[in-house]
Amino acid sequence: MRGTILSISCLAMMALATPALAQSATKIGQHNAWGTYSYDANNSKVCYVLTVPTEMQPPTLNHGDIFFFVSQKPGQNVSYEPQFIASYDFQTNSKVNVTVGDRSFSMFTRGKSAWMENAAEEPQLIAAMRAGADMKVQATSGRGNATNYTFSLRGITAALNSIQTCQ
Repeated sequence: MRGTILSISCLAMMALATPALAQSATKIGQHNAWGTYSYDANNSKVCYVLTVPTEMQPPTLNHGDIFFFVSQKPGQNVSYEPQFIASYDFQTNSKVNVTVGDRSFSMFTRGKSAWMENAAEEPQLIAAMRAGADMKVQATSGRGNATNYTFSLRGITAALNSIQTCQ
């Protein structure tokens, strides 16, 4: 299940970096800070929303490409699965902390990706994102650098609504 998310991240990174290479991912729309995309995988459609940070700290580091996704995979019974993706490997066994308003959520890391530590909290994070103005993400790179990102949540509700009926 999580391996497919890595495929999504590669498609999204290609879609942002080189549109000519991402022919298998189709951009559905743009909702303020959030783009919506879809592609076919294993005879079913995968849809996702994607954004990039509005702020990256510390400014002295080369952060590379940073993304926050929420994917919808009806063929796999996956609904609104959040994922954070960096261009660098996270510190081994580190956690990513996601904060929206006064709510905090923990993500486990593997390589360059992070997913909810407790999948049962995914709907709570999505609800907080829908209600919030911005989202803060704290991570530790494989080199031990503490990093902080701010993502705008403008458009997240419209973006998620647009992929709700992904089939």
